[in-house]
Amino acid sequence: AYDRGMATIAVSGSSGLIGSALVTLLRDEGHDVLRLVRQAAVELDEVGWDPARGEINLPACSGVDAFVNLSGAPLARRWTDRYREELVSSRLNATRLLARCAVELGPQVTLINASAVGFYGDRGREPLTEDSPPGTGFLADLVQKWEAATDSARDAGSRVVLVRTGLVMSNRGGALGPVMPMLRAGLGGPLGTGEQIWPWISLRDEVRAIAWLIDSEISGPVNLASPATTTNGELIRAIADGLGRPARLRVPTAALRLAMGDLATDIVASQNEIPKVLLEGGFTFKQGTLDELVTWLVAEED
Repeated sequence: AYDRGMATIAVSGSSGLIGSALVTLLRDEGHDVLRLVRQAAVELDEVGWDPARGEINLPACSGVDAFVNLSGAPLARRWTDRYREELVSSRLNATRLLARCAVELGPQVTLINASAVGFYGDRGREPLTEDSPPGTGFLADLVQKWEAATDSARDAGSRVVLVRTGLVMSNRGGALGPVMPMLRAGLGGPLGTGEQIWPWISLRDEVRAIAWLIDSEISGPVNLASPATTTNGELIRAIADGLGRPARLRVPTAALRLAMGDLATDIVASQNEIPKVLLEGGFTFKQGTLDELVTWLVAEED
C-alpha cells in the first residue's frame, strides 16, 4: 500500500469518462498523476505510448508506483466483425504493454487493470462474486483474454487488480449516455423485458473504489458494482421518477437487436454482480442504494 499523497500513478484512458474523473480525484488526494497519451508527450504530466506498436517512453515511467489501465475501444456501438477485432486488440495490446512495463520496472509496481461484468455472461439472478466462474459468449471470452493479458506482471510478483466494472451511471455518459435524453423527454422505458438485473455503480463510486484499491493490499478480481440488486425496469423507472417524467415506452428486444446488433444480447443480459471483496475490505459506497443513486443523478442535473 502507498501513503496518501506519496504515490505516482500512470493512467491510460485518462480522457474518457472514468479516466478523467479518476485523474481529478487522484490529484485531489495528493497523488502525482501521469497521463499516457498516444502522441509524443507535450505536457509535463504526459507520457507518450503506442499500444498497437508496443511502444512506450519507459524511462518517463521510472518513478511510477502504479499503472491504472482503462484503455479499450467503447463497447456501446454496433459490433461489426471488424469492430469486434478492435474491441479485442485495443484491450489486449494496452494490457500486455503495461504488464510488460510492470515487469521491467519491478515487483513494487502495482497494475490496476480494467475488466468488466461481462466476464460472467448472462446468469439470471445467480449471485456472482469474484469467485464465480466465467460465462460464455463473445464478451465473456473477451474479458477472460483481457484479464489473462496481465499474467506476466502477476507472475513477476506485481500486485495486479482486475476491476470487473458494472454499468457506470453518470449524466455525462457511460451506460446512461443513450438513455438520459429519452428519459428527460419522457420517452424512455425498460429495455427488453426490463426484468434483467443490471449491476450498476455511480461514476463517483467507480473512481473512489479504484483510488481505494490503489491504496490497498488487495489483488485479483474485484467486482465494481453497488450492493443493490436492481432490474433494468426498476432502474429506468426510478431515474424517470426522479426527473419527474414517465417511463412507459418499453423498448422490445427485437428493436434493440435491429439498432445495436449483437450488442443487444449483452444489453438484455442479467448479471447479479455482488461486490464481495469491496464490502469485506471495508469500502463504503456513497451511492449504494437506488434511492441514493437517483438523488445524486438528479442533483447533477441541477
